[in-house]
Amino acid sequence: MTVAQPDVTVVIGAYEAMPYLVECLASVEAQTIDPERVEVIAVDDGSTDGTGEYLEEFAARAAMPVTVIRQDNSGGPSGPRNVGLGKAAGRYVFFLDADDRLGSEALERMVAMADENGTDVVLGRVEGVNRGAPKSMWGQTLKRTDVFSSNIKFTLSAQKLFRRALLERHGMRFDESLWTGEDALFTLEAYLRADGVSVLADYTCYYLVGREDGKHVTRSGGYTLRFDSARALTTLIATMLPPGPKRDVLMVRPFLVTLLPQFGPTFLTDSEEIRRHKFELAKPLMDAYWNDDVARRIRVQERLRLHLVAAQRPDLLTEVLEFVRAKKQAPAVVEKKGRRLYLAYPRFRDGTAGIPDSVYLAEGREARAFPDYRESPIDTFLRRAARKARRALPARFTVAA
Repeated sequence: MTVAQPDVTVVIGAYEAMPYLVECLASVEAQTIDPERVEVIAVDDGSTDGTGEYLEEFAARAAMPVTVIRQDNSGGPSGPRNVGLGKAAGRYVFFLDADDRLGSEALERMVAMADENGTDVVLGRVEGVNRGAPKSMWGQTLKRTDVFSSNIKFTLSAQKLFRRALLERHGMRFDESLWTGEDALFTLEAYLRADGVSVLADYTCYYLVGREDGKHVTRSGGYTLRFDSARALTTLIATMLPPGPKRDVLMVRPFLVTLLPQFGPTFLTDSEEIRRHKFELAKPLMDAYWNDDVARRIRVQERLRLHLVAAQRPDLLTEVLEFVRAKKQAPAVVEKKGRRLYLAYPRFRDGTAGIPDSVYLAEGREARAFPDYRESPIDTFLRRAARKARRALPARFTVAA
């Protein structure tokens, strides 16, 4: 008797996941999709808290086929996910962390979205439970979009529905040499290679749970791991995209999300040795990929900090961070009859600092927040025209606002 191919393989990597695993697996059992359309591959990564035993109990009673693999601890989520992906038979793969849980209709809705629109990746709305969750990409459901015309670049966690044929065609696996950011590398590559991405924004598919015990599947580590992650992500982007606007759009992500926090409030408490080391680690990345087109896509305060990192000016960065920590508001300097607005953070037009005015220039939404700013009629016309054009697009090509 031939067994039908499952629609979706749920891959669960689990390490010391009790008691959170109980609700995680209950959410899998509660799925409205037919159990015959699902398979579960759960990899216990050397747990000692009963995680492996509970997975085996679940496998014995579950309505859908469940394979449990028990292995020695690998030190991070990449190994278990790769093992599960290697065993997967479903048309799609969904990576579920053992301390999180699914909305009951999640798999049914995401598989239907991919099938209806022929898309290779589906993002289901994420909600945080005792922790934050990404928000900017859930403004509307998008039947078909891409990484350039939406905000999906700001959610690169692995908890997405991926067409398995896409992953196999390109030999895609999680990088086991990275201890943080390995999911960002995998997911961004999938976005770039995908024939379309769908965003399911009107139903919470995934609950991202903050553990009270502080444990999670990723190995903790020092700041150097963040630079490893940024280096890997910028290299991927540069390898897959030639210099130009598309590359610059994506470069915003590693600079803003991965690098910038290393030069935030914690920098003020770092030792001089760590401060020097952070600047040394950042320098090759700033030299290679930081440019005016990337900078203008970032808000003034963040742009200023990254500019000072690129300029190798830790002394001025410290001054800016002290200003920010004091919760001071940078004065707005309005010129050109209200059509140009600068935010006068420390060292604005200080000749000894040599920071270009363009670093302090507020544009777009950031500038429009100030009542004295008057947007150029041309800019207003273009913005309205772009919004009108997006509304007129057929559903297959709808993009984010």
